Amino acid sequence: MRGPCARTARAALVPALLACAHAAGCGPAGDAGETRAPGARGAAPGRGSAGGDASMTTPEVAADRSEYLFVWAGDADGGESDFLAVLGAEPGSPAYGTVIATAPVGLAGMAHHTEHVMPVGGHLFANSFRAGATFVFDLTDPERPEVASRLTSAGPYTYPHSYERLPGGNVLATFQNRGEGNRQPGGLVELDPRGGFVRGADAANDVEPGVRPYSLAVLPDRDRVVSTTTDMRSEAPTATSVQIWRLSDLALLYTIRLPETPGNAHWLPAEPRVLPGGEVIVTTFACGLFLLEGVDSETPAARPVERFPWENPRECALPVVLGRFWVQTNATTHSLVTLDMSDPRDPFLVDRLDLAPDAEPHWISLEPGGDRIVVTGVGSLRGTVLLVRIDPATGELSLIEDFRDPGSAAPGVSFDRADWPHGAAGAAVPHGAVFSRR
Repeated sequence: MRGPCARTARAALVPALLACAHAAGCGPAGDAGETRAPGARGAAPGRGSAGGDASMTTPEVAADRSEYLFVWAGDADGGESDFLAVLGAEPGSPAYGTVIATAPVGLAGMAHHTEHVMPVGGHLFANSFRAGATFVFDLTDPERPEVASRLTSAGPYTYPHSYERLPGGNVLATFQNRGEGNRQPGGLVELDPRGGFVRGADAANDVEPGVRPYSLAVLPDRDRVVSTTTDMRSEAPTATSVQIWRLSDLALLYTIRLPETPGNAHWLPAEPRVLPGGEVIVTTFACGLFLLEGVDSETPAARPVERFPWENPRECALPVVLGRFWVQTNATTHSLVTLDMSDPRDPFLVDRLDLAPDAEPHWISLEPGGDRIVVTGVGSLRGTVLLVRIDPATGELSLIEDFRDPGSAAPGVSFDRADWPHGAAGAAVPHGAVFSRR
């Protein structure tokens, strides 16, 4: 098995002109090759928000657009520093689609994940995974980004990966390891807003001893955290479990194996997310979706609810949630897909946005209070930042064509360039990317 993002060191590819087409073709959690037809635009009769959970109403979209995108990028050849780039994201602005500023961090460590959305307060966590480093960026003045602090460990925990904000402003992070190298499972670590160690707890367990904490979702009202277990280095046995923790004391309560599914869709648990109704959905890099039931009970269990086409090593990576809609990346089908999750036990396909034949979307993040999604990836997406719009009433996806480099014939902002505000560093590969809070 090749782990998530193992292909980021491939040679840069010239971004292709994207072909936008809406098509069917998501596979359910049943037999291989079976397909599920798209639903109507909006709720299908008897299956959508009408008569469903009131929490699944159409969200309102803010009138003001985010002014900036914060994009975390690494040098394409691995020789220059990782850096955070600030892009103009406000339609109609002279800076729209341009690189406004950059903040290099002084090391080339594989720029990887940031926080999944820009938090309130103006400080953003981002990791350079191979270097085992986390950087906290001060973005209170977005056009003058600065590194506010840096950490490489927290207590005994090393190799941080994903971050979620807690209600008080602290950060809960997954750390893949304890100690040096990749010998021991890491754990969950609470950090203060500048990255200072607050507390931590081990992920080691008897159910799946080789777990490596990967990503997480926090349920503060239920005193729970759900984390996934995939090894970034692909050295531990193939992960198949999720872990449930008590938030108040970071006690590890349960390690649960995902049930075996056709096509090994239970392999490599990736990203947990919480739906508006409180349900927890877990994705896998092998393109399965699982509903985690009884998170705050004594008998939690996982149920497979959807399976997308998967051809290893092309993965299903990050999702976003907008109201009743779940948007999922799928590198195998070179697309983003929207599912209606009004009934989390029986999601159905609403739309699919096909990108170029070689595009492999990986990272997506939703504009806070908005209807835009930022997309990065590999294949022909390597080195490109795209924007996609989701209709909050229907779930329909469309490429935002006018977000592009000045004078370019192709949508998207290219990071395949010689010069940056911080110098002639050459081509770069964007990964984590989030919208500013207006």
